[in-house]
Amino acid sequence: MANAKWYVAHTYSGYENKVMTDIQKTVENRNMADIIQEIRVPMEEVVEIKDNQKKIVERKIYPGYVMVKMVMTDESWYVVRNTRGVTGFVGPGSSPVPLTETEVENMGLERTTIELDFAAGDNIRVKYGPLEGFVGVITEIQMDKKKIRAKVSMFGRDTDVELEFNQVEALV
Repeated sequence: MANAKWYVAHTYSGYENKVMTDIQKTVENRNMADIIQEIRVPMEEVVEIKDNQKKIVERKIYPGYVMVKMVMTDESWYVVRNTRGVTGFVGPGSSPVPLTETEVENMGLERTTIELDFAAGDNIRVKYGPLEGFVGVITEIQMDKKKIRAKVSMFGRDTDVELEFNQVEALV
């Protein structure tokens, strides 16, 4: 079976959750869970202030769009395309274009957990880049940005630098 990819279905604004539920029901009724694997309406929490009252509300990140992870077949295309409220897929003409891995990652559709073999306070060596070969001490780990901050000794002084996770290795 081919790999499932994320596609974006365009919907009438305000129908996103209804479309998601309708597709999920159709998938259940037709036993298509192996072909249409996941349907999402990405949401974010936003703090709204009304009448000096703070209120946390959920807001659609992409109004008018539903993300569908599926194996593109005539049947899966038909099911999503003919769901009430769906106006089409994002892509030229009738051929839907799957999201790239970078787009999927940036949209937060799939979270990849990262196992680090170092922590704040550990000594590291820079593997590549302009600071290749330099040694430093991790001062902070920024999981969301996949970066670390470290103090690196350059020209006899400690300098704060920001590096990608894959740029450094732990010194044992």
